[in-house]
Parts: sequence; structure tokens; C-alpha cells
Amino acid sequence: MNYGYIIQRLLLAVIVILGVTFVVFMIVQIVPGDPARVILGPYATDDAVIGLRQRLGLNRPFLEQYISWLGNAVQGNFGTSLITSQPVGPQLLQRLGPSLELALASLLVGIAVAFPVGVISAVKPGSLIDVVGSILSQIGISVPSFWMGILFVLLFSLSLGWLPPSGYTPISEDFKDWLAHLVLPALTAGLVSGSIQTRFVRSAMLDVLGMDYVRTARAKGLGERSVVYNHALRNAMINIVTILGLQITALISGIVIVEVVFGWPGLGRLALNAVLDRDYPLLQGTVFTIALVVTLVNLGVDLLYFFLDPRIEYA
Repeated sequence: MNYGYIIQRLLLAVIVILGVTFVVFMIVQIVPGDPARVILGPYATDDAVIGLRQRLGLNRPFLEQYISWLGNAVQGNFGTSLITSQPVGPQLLQRLGPSLELALASLLVGIAVAFPVGVISAVKPGSLIDVVGSILSQIGISVPSFWMGILFVLLFSLSLGWLPPSGYTPISEDFKDWLAHLVLPALTAGLVSGSIQTRFVRSAMLDVLGMDYVRTARAKGLGERSVVYNHALRNAMINIVTILGLQITALISGIVIVEVVFGWPGLGRLALNAVLDRDYPLLQGTVFTIALVVTLVNLGVDLLYFFLDPRIEYA
């Protein structure tokens, strides 16, 4: 294991997180609107708005505000919400768990769909499974997730009554109820993710199945199952892991619509509310948390390459 490479990647991760938080902080500052006016309401006097801006520190220069926020964030203090007057840190911890649960469940649904369909489609190109899989994956990519979620609610909740339409129950309180609330949002996000994964699994497998060592394995008399899973799929995992890493980061940071449709209390929904309310500390803390998780996932994917193929050397 090249520890120098790990240190280099960690330093790069710090730079990425700083860059993301700085850009978001700057964008929030230049977007029209005044959080003090939002808090006090449209009928507040100008003197009251100016006084609140001074108490919140919104009248200070941009760089001074950012450096002050960053110094506190490093110590785990993300400030106080401008709307609810509650500390931001506990809110982030409360929403991080549901976001990770939904993202991992959606990823598992996508993998359960993508690997069987993608592998079979590559082994039997042009077959019925290949054609149907290609059509369904294209539909899954094209259909908006909010529309698919609404259809699932209409079918499984309102028509059949099998699953609750929205809401969330912590897994520590009631596992069955938690699972029942998780199924529909995980299917909605997972089928979209699985459609993307299917295309990449099929493409990666087609590339590997045409290699000389696969033909040699078949010439030696190995069974087709052994050739596909022990030789082809194992070597195709390098490319597949890349898309899986991208899908994890996309699910963590990009399932706002799914969370809104199903009333899921995740980070995406929290960030959306912070944007609408012009809640600077809450939005900045949410972005910092998402950037940290995404960066750690990318680092984990990079290190996973080494275990999948020890021949890889990091310079």
C-alpha cells in the first residue's frame, strides 16, 4: 500500500471540500434576497432588518464571514440556524443517517438489477434479454424520478395499500415500519441508478469477454459459468467499481426530488429548505457534510482499485 498516495489524496480531498464550501458560500451571498428580511417578514421596518443583520454578522465582509465560519466548522460548530435558532450540527447528524440509509438501499436495488441483466446481456448479445434490458434501461434513464415515484405511490399505496406513501420511521424504533417506508423511495432511486449501471456492466463485460485470456480459458475446457464469473467479471470490476462509486455520490447528493416526494428527512431535503429560507449556516453545513461524504467515497473507490488489481501502482 502506497501511504504517500493516500496522504496525497487526503490533502486533495481537503482542498476539494474547501473549494466547494467557498463557492457555495459565495453563491449564497450574491443570490438576491435577505435572510434577515425572511426571518422578520415582509412588513418589518428597515431599522429592524439592519439591526438583525448586525446581530447575525451578515453585515461583515464576505471573506471575514467565511473565515469565521470555517474556523468554527473545523471545531465541529456549524453555527445556528437563522430560521429555527437551533444548532446546525445536531440537525446534520439527524439527517445524515436517513440519507445514507436511502442511498445504500437504492444502490443495492440498482446492483440487484444491473449485474444479472448486464452480465447476461453481455454473454448473450442480441438475445431477448439483451434487447428487453436495453429498452428498459433506456426507459429508466429517461423517466423523471419524481414521476416514477408518484406512479409507485398511486399503485402500491393508494391502489393496493401495500406500503405507506411517505414518511420515515427510525430503524431503532421499528424495523418493519422503517423497511416499509424505505421500499418505495429506494425502488424509485434504485431503478434509475440500476438503469445506468446496467449499461456500464454490459459494456465492461463485452470488452473483457473479447480478451485473449477469456478465449484461452474456454479453450482449456472451463465451464461457461467459471469463465464468466471467475475470469471475465472479476477483471471487469475495475470499470464497474468506478461507476458504482459515481452512483453512490450521485445518490447521496442528488436524490432531493425523491426525498421531497416521499417526505424522507434526508440531507437533500434539508438543503432545499435551507435554500428556500435563505438559511446560510444550515445550507453551508449541509453542503460541507455532503462534500465530505462524497470525497470519502471517492477516496475509498480509489483505494479499492488496489485490492481488485494488485498490479496497479500509484505514483
